Amino acid sequence: MKVTASLLIVYCTLFLSFYKSFGQSANLFDPQSKPQLVSKQFAFTEGPAVDKKGNIFFTDQPNNKIWKYDTDGKLSVFMDSAGRANGTYFDKKGNLIVCADEHNQMWQVKPNKEVKVLIKDFGGHLLNGPNDLWVHPNGNVYFTDPYYQRPWWTRTKPDLDHQKVFYLPKGKTQPIALEDSLKRPNGIVGTPDGKTLYVADIGDNKIYKFSIKADGTLGNKTIHIKQGADGMTLDALGNLYLAGNGVTIYNPQGEKIAHIDVPEPWSANLCFGGKNRDVLFITASTAIYTMKMNVKGVE
Repeated sequence: MKVTASLLIVYCTLFLSFYKSFGQSANLFDPQSKPQLVSKQFAFTEGPAVDKKGNIFFTDQPNNKIWKYDTDGKLSVFMDSAGRANGTYFDKKGNLIVCADEHNQMWQVKPNKEVKVLIKDFGGHLLNGPNDLWVHPNGNVYFTDPYYQRPWWTRTKPDLDHQKVFYLPKGKTQPIALEDSLKRPNGIVGTPDGKTLYVADIGDNKIYKFSIKADGTLGNKTIHIKQGADGMTLDALGNLYLAGNGVTIYNPQGEKIAHIDVPEPWSANLCFGGKNRDVLFITASTAIYTMKMNVKGVE
């Protein structure tokens, strides 16, 4: 076959694209490695969060429990009757902040399991159902509030007119609505410097990027990735990990660089944990998985 100059350019472009993607993914994990099944005893796993020691806490919402997976690989129930917990995140004081879906609240759960209700309503109206959250370095809590009809609710329609992104200023009890133009906001994560927020609109198959202003509000809304997600996390290189159909990884420029296959119908959420923060922990349908990485998380 005769190779023309234009065809050679196409080949070179494709090769460089493949090499760039493969090279970046190889820096993140061993290409021969696969996620390792830890346990498959749950109804539906969600909301992993890592504490200061590297222990991971995650939720089994249908069974109303919060579980702990410690750095030695031991599984134990941390909390029963857990408010139908969904997304979780640790604050700097070691409290677990919980999206408590049972009564559409936000909880603070202390290490001794004492519960404090941080949010019980929004201007007298029920929230749709806090889903996922991220705690800013200054203590403000950012969270998504999509509407998913739950079998444990008596209501059958939302009390609010939109599915919003909120933030709760530190020490306050009323959240502030930041964004109501998304179809169904779900996963949410921010950068460790507190300057950037990513929000997954699972209803419109997009990831949005916002700048966080000094007053806590959001600006500079842009479409960062044209792919939706359930949960999300970041690594120390600024790469964004999207849970959904397995795990898809994008670099800070919004370019896809890797995909991790997970042998489950759906990967709901993920975070980095372990003593060195280099173990990717994945909640996937009725199971949980771990995968050793060559990069650390930032949480």
